[in-house]
Amino acid sequence: MRHEAVLTQNKERGTAMDHSDWEPVFSARYEKYREELHALYDSLYHDDKAYDYFLSMIHKAYSERSEELRMLDEGRSAFPDWYKGYDLVGMLMYVSAFAGTLQGVRKKLDYIKECGVTYLHLMPLLESPEGRSDGGYAVSDFRKVQEELGSMEDLAELASDCHKDGIAVCLDFVMNHTSEDHEWAVKARQGDLEAQSRYFFFDNWDIPNEYEKTVPEVFPTTAPGNFSWCEEAGKVVMTTFYPYQWDLNYSNPTVFNDMTDNMLYLCNQGVDIIRLDAVPYIWKELGTSCRNLPQVHTLVRMMRIVCEIVCPGTLLLGEVVMEPSKVVPYFGTVDKPECHMLYNVTTMASTWHTVATKDVRLLQHQLKQVFDLPKEYVFLNYLRCHDDIGWGLDYNFLRQFGEEEVAHKKYLNDYLTGKWAGSPARGELYNDDPRLGDARLCGTTASLCGIEAARFEHDGSKLEWALSLDRMLHAYMFTMSGIPVLYSGDEIAQENDYSYHEDPHKAVDSRWLHRGNLNWEAAENRNDPATVEGELFQALRGLETVRSAHRAFDSGADTWLVETGDVAVLGIGRYYKGEKLIGVFNFGSERKIVSIDELGNFHDLFTGEKILKERVALMPGDFVWMLCDFRKELNS
Repeated sequence: MRHEAVLTQNKERGTAMDHSDWEPVFSARYEKYREELHALYDSLYHDDKAYDYFLSMIHKAYSERSEELRMLDEGRSAFPDWYKGYDLVGMLMYVSAFAGTLQGVRKKLDYIKECGVTYLHLMPLLESPEGRSDGGYAVSDFRKVQEELGSMEDLAELASDCHKDGIAVCLDFVMNHTSEDHEWAVKARQGDLEAQSRYFFFDNWDIPNEYEKTVPEVFPTTAPGNFSWCEEAGKVVMTTFYPYQWDLNYSNPTVFNDMTDNMLYLCNQGVDIIRLDAVPYIWKELGTSCRNLPQVHTLVRMMRIVCEIVCPGTLLLGEVVMEPSKVVPYFGTVDKPECHMLYNVTTMASTWHTVATKDVRLLQHQLKQVFDLPKEYVFLNYLRCHDDIGWGLDYNFLRQFGEEEVAHKKYLNDYLTGKWAGSPARGELYNDDPRLGDARLCGTTASLCGIEAARFEHDGSKLEWALSLDRMLHAYMFTMSGIPVLYSGDEIAQENDYSYHEDPHKAVDSRWLHRGNLNWEAAENRNDPATVEGELFQALRGLETVRSAHRAFDSGADTWLVETGDVAVLGIGRYYKGEKLIGVFNFGSERKIVSIDELGNFHDLFTGEKILKERVALMPGDFVWMLCDFRKELNS
């Protein structure tokens, strides 16, 4: 194991690391953070020899960074807000579903560019055991790509091609756990005590049972409990997510050092954005929920510093799927930042709540919290992701409208699975727990909007409404500050893939419903506006083009809620350097006419026609982007 070899060498020398061979650039970056980094490390580990190894490791990673990537670092360092521009558009995809292999994705880069994508998120692609990977989130080798997808060289070549086209590459870094097939876990099963110290092993169930008193279950129906019995080792091991995913023990400096080394290895393959998977879970402490503990923020801050020293062009994206009060702390502070970006997960859930209820008040309540945050915070906004939609809504707020949690969740799930009379949505439940009256939801954007049902029924009027709703939801997503992220296939209105039921490895997990292979035959229609695929594809490209041309969409813009006087109609305002944008979105099922009380003379951003703000008319599922350019008004 790399860590032990270097520690042994240091111990034999009996001295601290010699830094005389450090390059000036690396030394200057390190010196900026030297005191803070050592203090943070010491606060967790109190181990100077482990810290010596840590420093030698990050220097080695810097030394191995290619000239191409160092130049990219320099360019981005000169413009540190490069990822905050209003021309960035993301796309999330599984390599196998999109193009089969990494080389296949390289061959399809023209399509990705045609989609307007400048930020490409490749879902987990590192080596994982088939059937025991949770969609690639049980990694058995952090330095090897799944054989059927290609090689690490293929990943580096894809990243290089992306950089030439101005596309940043994002990759998941599964840091909370490894696969039970990882080399550390294999040795741990065989009785290696050092390897067992990298995980949480217990001789009996006494201490695990104490943990269970305060630690919630992640998957109470499909993987109940937080521990599993390891027959080969004859011990209990912590497995917060699934029994084949063994939690890493970050109170052991060896774990933090070697996992940081793995992260930097991926950065040196050209990965620009490291998605820190399940980051709130990475520090465990008896008597707590083992979520969001202070030590987690110490670890993330150290990882941020390491990136600033080794690869400052790299961004950290935190996966914190929790309520806003738990999410925001992962940005850190202005002086001591942690993650560069976070997911706007509550907004996703609130959006689909609004689709089902046609009532925007909860969404307004949630968006106000986001709009009140500092403009420096960058969120990823999305309608759908690879996971399910969980109903972590603000039920204290909803109760004033007579909504109770269990009954309301049932309604949302009934509506969005098409069980509610008249609902056009077609989704499926995930992790259904009838005992608690709780379940999560799966489905593609197109199917949840009603496109699937309308096409199946050959109902032109329903299809027109469903396409309008799909367009409106994307326009609403593009209106918010941050980076809009499309799920691959959404650009051509791809529907649910029910074939997953026939695959024994996938049938137990309904999330594969919206993870189907991209329909390349349908994608051929993307430039034909007479087709469903073409109509939506061109509409989304139009949104991207308009957004990239107007400074009102800048992340530095002031944002606020605009009163529309109708609970079915959402209004969002943006202002930046003389441009005022008002976005109005009709979530209702009827035509609406609303009055917008905002200063300025407005025109439609798409048609250029003047808009009478006192009578803004919207068909069901429709929207309008209204712009007032005060600079032009003053000069006219």
